[in-house]
Amino acid sequence: MQPIIECVPNFSEGRDQGIIRQITDAIESVEGVRLLHVDPGKATNRTVVTFVGDPSAVVDAAFLAIKKAGELIDMSIHRGEHPRMGATDVCPLIPVSGISMEETAQWAILLAKRVGEELSLPVYLYEAAQPNTRRKNLSVIRAGEYEGFFEKIKQAEWKPDFGPALFDAKRGATVIGARDFLVAYNVNLNTTSVRRANSIAFDVREAGRVKRQGDPLTGKIMKDDNGKPVNVPGTLKAVKAIGWYIEEYEMAQISMNLTNFNVTPMHIAFDEVCKKAEERGIRVTGSELVGLIPLQAMLDAGKYFLRKQKRSAGVSEKELVRIAILSMGLDQLGPFRPEERIIEYLLRKKSDQRLAGMTLSDFADETASESAAPGGGSIAAYTGALGASLATMVANLSSHKKGWDDRWAFFSEWAERGQQLKEKLIRLTDEDTQAFNHIMTAMAMPKDSPDEKVARTSAVQAATKLAIEVPYQVLQTAFSSLEVIKTMAEHGNPNSISDAGVAALCARSAVMGAFLNMRINATSYNDKNFVDALLDKGKEIENKAKELETAILKIVSDKIEA
Repeated sequence: MQPIIECVPNFSEGRDQGIIRQITDAIESVEGVRLLHVDPGKATNRTVVTFVGDPSAVVDAAFLAIKKAGELIDMSIHRGEHPRMGATDVCPLIPVSGISMEETAQWAILLAKRVGEELSLPVYLYEAAQPNTRRKNLSVIRAGEYEGFFEKIKQAEWKPDFGPALFDAKRGATVIGARDFLVAYNVNLNTTSVRRANSIAFDVREAGRVKRQGDPLTGKIMKDDNGKPVNVPGTLKAVKAIGWYIEEYEMAQISMNLTNFNVTPMHIAFDEVCKKAEERGIRVTGSELVGLIPLQAMLDAGKYFLRKQKRSAGVSEKELVRIAILSMGLDQLGPFRPEERIIEYLLRKKSDQRLAGMTLSDFADETASESAAPGGGSIAAYTGALGASLATMVANLSSHKKGWDDRWAFFSEWAERGQQLKEKLIRLTDEDTQAFNHIMTAMAMPKDSPDEKVARTSAVQAATKLAIEVPYQVLQTAFSSLEVIKTMAEHGNPNSISDAGVAALCARSAVMGAFLNMRINATSYNDKNFVDALLDKGKEIENKAKELETAILKIVSDKIEA
């Protein structure tokens, strides 16, 4: 897998679009980098930029962005709600795929060294790139902010990791490091009180608050036997939070960094803030995502809120995202467009879903055309997707059937399985055609010289192997759907029993169709041991699929005649 890292620099300018544009132009000037998102904030006077690419290109783009920001932003006149210490306040590198955190940290150190030496800018390392445990935390490094760093940088313990130990009045200093994916997330309150917002923030953030006598904000600090302040931890792990007032929105917010959304997901943070706000007579009116978010975080949120309602979570990906947006009020302050805020959607190529994005008529017309693809493999995959869809429909109808309220969780689990299988089969519909196109591309390679012949043969064989493996995935996935279908035939809503029968017919046809494609493509592959082993497995699955189909149709027929 090609190594890909994400970079999310925060620049201390959120109002002048001309400056922001010049910084992003510098990023986009580097080949191999893709700019995903630009999120300026007027009140914070800060812009969060997100881009991805191979590590070397990302480091080059980050360097140019830091250089340009230093040229254009004057920190001596900067004002904003968000803590900051430099024109490029913080620049984290985040592993996305094909690269470890340790490797990403080395790229961050390389970038920091280059910025410090070539731009003569004070640079601090943080998180995974910082070997000194006392200097890993961003908030600890940034304490004192821009105004306090003129004195802080003179202290021996705060000597920069790279660059001069002199504070640059115009550019400030910057922090560069490597970290896990961080979700920047704000929850909106129906109050203008920063004091009350901070009370809620202290309740939920992992660091909590110091324990006081009487009033939790103004009372006397309680100390232990060693004279150290007693701390009361907050309720949410891996969460940093503060309260602030946003003049632009005329409301206070709880501003949170979810430093590990697998530990505390966005929906849990939202619900906990709602709970703590309610205890103080304050209402949560919505929330705001800053930057981007992984798709899984949105899907988990959608499922969470459906389950709270005792509704089936086995709905489409699109519906889960919609439920998440609606439940957390992510569109209160402006439109929330999933295609612009979810990382996987931004990275998705249109060619990866060419068939899946067609109308039924267009798909049929494309199949009926004189082009060899899409062909039987894609049709087998899509037929399997239809079978899984029908089984999922039966599960969802059963989950919400009147009088079956105590069984909603059982059917919801089966609906989720069906959705997963459906989504995979839809992806395979396109992947089968892509595999065929790889063969055609390899066949068109030159073969005039001996070296060209070798390269062409190798490419053709690799593409042919893929064209065997993709229908094998179709066969396996469609076969897996038969378990869902059989369960729905046995236990599902009796009014939908015929739908389970049609689903079984689709699944069996998908298995058999995929196996035909495996067999014909296998005739052109040279590794006979690989071919024989996979075809044996395929034949075994095909036979089991036929047996299951027969059993399911008998259940269906018996129930219809009963």
